[in-house]
Amino acid sequence: MHIGVNIRGVKLLILITVSILIGVCVSIGGTIGFVGLVTPHVVRMIVGPNHKRLLPASLFGGAIFLMLADLISRILLNPLELPIGVVTSFIGSIIFVIIFYRTRSIQR
Repeated sequence: MHIGVNIRGVKLLILITVSILIGVCVSIGGTIGFVGLVTPHVVRMIVGPNHKRLLPASLFGGAIFLMLADLISRILLNPLELPIGVVTSFIGSIIFVIIFYRTRSIQR
C-alpha cells in the first residue's frame, strides 16, 4: 500500500486471470480433468494436510467420485446415457463454489 500498488485491483486482476486460465485448462483437458482440481481439496478437508495420507486418499477419492458420476450418468436418463462430463461438471462446479466460499470466509 505504501509503494503505490492498488492491492484490491491487483487481487481482482489475479483472480480474473486465474479463473480464465482454469477455464482454458478445463476446456482443453475436459470436464473429467476438473475432478483433479476439486477432489484433492475435498479430500484434504476430510483427511487433513498430511501428504502421506492425502495422496492415496486423493487417488481413491477421485476414482470413487468418477465411478459414482458414471453410475449417475447411466441411471439418470435410463434408456439414454448422459455424458459423464455433464455430471462431473455439475457436481464439481457446486463443490468448487462451496470450497471457494469456505476458504474465503476463513481468510477474512
